[in-house]
Amino acid sequence: MSQQLPPLNALRAFEAVARHLSFTKAAAELHVTRAAISHQIKFLEDYLGFALLERKNRSIVLSKGAEAALPKLRQAFDCLADAVHLMRNETHREHITVCAAPSFASKWLIPRLPRFSRQHPEIDMQINSNVGLVDADLQQDNRAMDTFFRQNQVDVVIGFGAGQYPGDSVIKLFAVSAVPVCSPALLNAQHPHPLHTPADLVFHTLLHDDTNYVGHPSWSKWLKLQGVEGINANRGLHFNHVSLALDAAVDAQGVLLSIKPLAQADIDAGRLCIPFDLPMPLEHAYYVFRPQSAPLNQRACDVFVEWLLEEAHQHPIKEGLNAH
Repeated sequence: MSQQLPPLNALRAFEAVARHLSFTKAAAELHVTRAAISHQIKFLEDYLGFALLERKNRSIVLSKGAEAALPKLRQAFDCLADAVHLMRNETHREHITVCAAPSFASKWLIPRLPRFSRQHPEIDMQINSNVGLVDADLQQDNRAMDTFFRQNQVDVVIGFGAGQYPGDSVIKLFAVSAVPVCSPALLNAQHPHPLHTPADLVFHTLLHDDTNYVGHPSWSKWLKLQGVEGINANRGLHFNHVSLALDAAVDAQGVLLSIKPLAQADIDAGRLCIPFDLPMPLEHAYYVFRPQSAPLNQRACDVFVEWLLEEAHQHPIKEGLNAH
């Protein structure tokens, strides 16, 4: 450094005395004796070559030089405190990698992550949304799962499946239902054929999310469950990703059968509604998968999984009619 640093302990003692205008209170704050404070002030004055304090009628008055320098000195101590906080924070940072299907990650997980970051700013997270890595068939083979976690350096997987997997590292996040969703415009009385009953679907385009995964809901199953006949369950628009299908539904292009957690954000925002309160419970559900062996970031993984379960409990998927 081009300039020698002043005695920091003495500066700290002076800042405390100047703030309290009391040697006794400064000593109590710094957990030293009053004599030690006096010694530090004398040491700093000798170092600087002029007096910092004047004692008048049992009170302390700052010299002009001391009073002028005090704001900068306080700012400097604040900067030092911030620097120490950054060093401590970076030293104790933890990192986890979470794997989830793109649809679940974008529609359910990511909108909730700000709450996790506010609660646990010390944990960094990487989201891996490679759909091939969360295939339910893979999860049924314990050896394949061990290989998957190891090769992909993944800590937590959120997947959709049957839940019949080996080991103790599988936790059910929540069960789900499939529901018809559409733009509120399709319920408007001004529409040529407003949606009132499932039979009215004959006048509307069916939208299909053809994302390939086990337990995928279908219009044919839903129509059969509701006893609706005379509708070709395969007609309409087909999409290979749920986001595209949801966008088409928001745009009033038709009616989509969707897993409710994936449509919930659009329902809550009023972009979509549920025209009929006729959910179809699905056999499959969302589960959280953990490796059998404890990772080095075990604490961070435990914290994240606990948060996931709390989030599913405190902010559950709303059931019931959501027509607007």
